[in-house]
Amino acid sequence: MRLLPLFMLLAVVPAFAQAPALDDGRTRAIAAGYKALTLCSAHFNAGRSPAQVEALELRGIYPDYEAQVHALRASVDAQARTVSVAFDPALPPRIAAWRPNLGCAQLPVGADTKAIAALPHFDTRTPDLDGEPWPRGERDALGTARGDAAALQQAVAVAFDSPKFGDGTATTGVVVLQDGRIVAERYRDGFGPHVAQRTWSVAKSLAGAVIGVAVREGVIDPAQPAPVPEWQRPGDPRSAITLEQLLRMSSGLYSDTAGNRTDALYFGGATVAEAATGWPLQATPGTHFRYANNDIVLAIHALRARSGDDARALARPYTDLFWPLGMTRTHAETDWQGGFVLSSQVWSTARDLARFGLLLQDDGVFAGHRLLPEGWVRAVTTPSGPQPADRDFGYGATLWLLQRSPGVPADAFAALGNRGQIVAVVPSRKIVIVRRGEDPAGKKFDEAAFVAAVLAALD
Repeated sequence: MRLLPLFMLLAVVPAFAQAPALDDGRTRAIAAGYKALTLCSAHFNAGRSPAQVEALELRGIYPDYEAQVHALRASVDAQARTVSVAFDPALPPRIAAWRPNLGCAQLPVGADTKAIAALPHFDTRTPDLDGEPWPRGERDALGTARGDAAALQQAVAVAFDSPKFGDGTATTGVVVLQDGRIVAERYRDGFGPHVAQRTWSVAKSLAGAVIGVAVREGVIDPAQPAPVPEWQRPGDPRSAITLEQLLRMSSGLYSDTAGNRTDALYFGGATVAEAATGWPLQATPGTHFRYANNDIVLAIHALRARSGDDARALARPYTDLFWPLGMTRTHAETDWQGGFVLSSQVWSTARDLARFGLLLQDDGVFAGHRLLPEGWVRAVTTPSGPQPADRDFGYGATLWLLQRSPGVPADAFAALGNRGQIVAVVPSRKIVIVRRGEDPAGKKFDEAAFVAAVLAALD
């Protein structure tokens, strides 16, 4: 099988870039959707109480929504597993509904509870792997650090208790693996090894791996035009955009804001097909780097189309990636028509993301089984084509490259996400570093400095 030198993605966009001003009615609708979806996912995926979510996950969010998010009242129905947030006396509340495996989906603006029955489902029982040995299970997960154990613990503690890596940031969890075992682990009150958080743009790297498995199976070819159904009319120039160009953020597509502001899709109840497929070209594909949620959403949308069977498409993240890795507490959420929002809306634990880091560390082999094509990780961590001009890091295909960072080896790379999500991998050192956070808007955690500090403590 031929493997291109590019594809997979990850991403951490400029944190909380400003979106265009919205009229008050639309702002309220999106703010209500933000609250309904976040509270639904944090409560039913992760077991966080509504009070805990109000105090942390819903604080320090996009400034244009925060005041209204806190002014709007949420109603949690534990039996129906829904969250409703009223925002307009003339319309039904914004509703988010939980489903097994797939987590929460928000209904479109104007929909009432009758629409819940039509939500897509993937109800296959999640495997119980906790009793198996680490890394698929939880047994014998801990190891002894090679290096200065006290310095390692200090580096981890500083991430929680000091402004050294970012004043005003809020670390919620850290897991450090060396030689495949956990050698350091710490959590903020209210979190723990089995408490999930939104991955934000780390989901992009997970999306890239889902596509990688499909490439290994011969389902899809990154070198070929992405089979986006909405682009197949004769004369549509977007039909030439390859899957690889989507994964490398070089599609050439326009969007109204760069980076991670796709509010209509994330919180407004729009679907992937509605929100992501209609943007026109603004540059020749392959010539311009533009970090964009839509590129990854479109890559997964293309895989859904190629899968043919929607039931198979809904199962892919779980049966192809999460469950083989033991990521049994990870939920990839969809829009209300079954389109995965795999640019951001994945909820996962620090330990599950450490498992994902091990897969990347070992060239796509996990616990002796190959999931990704041979050479895939090298390809997606090799820069090719246009690169970000305004970042300290380079970009591969869904993964950021840390080779310019002091104290970090040249082969280091990372999945990065908003609010301070980090999955850093150093294959030459057999080290994986996971940091989870709920950093407020405008407060930046220094990923490279933290990674360097942890590496300095280990042999």
